[in-house]
Amino acid sequence: MKKILILFVIGMVTFLSFPAGLKATEIKWVGCDISLHSFMNAVAKEYEKKTGIKVLLTEAGAVRGIRDVAAGKADMGGTCRHKLLTEEEKGVKLQPVAWDAIVVITHKSNPVKSLTLQEVKDIFSGKITNWKEVGGPDQKIRVLDVEKGKISGVGRMARTLVFKNPEQEFTPDAQLFPTSGPMERAVEKEPWTIAFTGVSSAKKRDVKIIAIEKIEPTYENIVSGKYALYRPLYLVYRPDSPKEVLDFVSFVLSDEGQNIIKREGTVPLKEGMGLWKLYNERMKEANIAPGTF
Repeated sequence: MKKILILFVIGMVTFLSFPAGLKATEIKWVGCDISLHSFMNAVAKEYEKKTGIKVLLTEAGAVRGIRDVAAGKADMGGTCRHKLLTEEEKGVKLQPVAWDAIVVITHKSNPVKSLTLQEVKDIFSGKITNWKEVGGPDQKIRVLDVEKGKISGVGRMARTLVFKNPEQEFTPDAQLFPTSGPMERAVEKEPWTIAFTGVSSAKKRDVKIIAIEKIEPTYENIVSGKYALYRPLYLVYRPDSPKEVLDFVSFVLSDEGQNIIKREGTVPLKEGMGLWKLYNERMKEANIAPGTF
């Protein structure tokens, strides 16, 4: 009887050590498709091998990557944009862990290899509507965007970095997708489409990445800042998160975690530390509130 009582007490202590919904061997992550494909799949796999803790990954977009964590619906999240000054995004911490870049993608059969920044602006705002206007064939440009683009990870950052206006309107006939993952898959299949996405996930798709001002978003060009449309990728968690979540964040920031990110072809945070100065200036130019990124 005494032995049973001791085991019961130990079990209760273990149970009470973890908040509702979080098991000792599981962490629930939800977030942007770009973070998922650029590093989370690989990091989560290695972390489980190392610790036995499984990180359950849900592809749901950057908005949920912040707001589900803030609402207590997920233990941790991923986002490719900064926080917004809204009630839904209060009470979470965004920890940068890697660098990505906004890129323009099209179907692999499209002969257009490079666009100027102004041509990109004119295409997405609807001023340029045919590929022949930018050196391509006589085909209508099909612009793709994500739903709620002004607050989505890709949509918000494209508007911020390209237009310096997070409220920029895109062409009203743009075809909309719930998140960047389905949008990327549409570009793989549908000729004459064009879309913004993140380079870290675009490199893993069967699409053409268009150079901007003849500068390609290579690893080297992002690290050096030569390709200007770069932005951080973040892990999202609550300050009162359990130790299991904080340990995972520490792992991603460790040399081991950063090397996994680099192995996946994504720029690790430490390697791109020199990018912050210019990035901060660009965010201020777009009137993004300090302290949110």
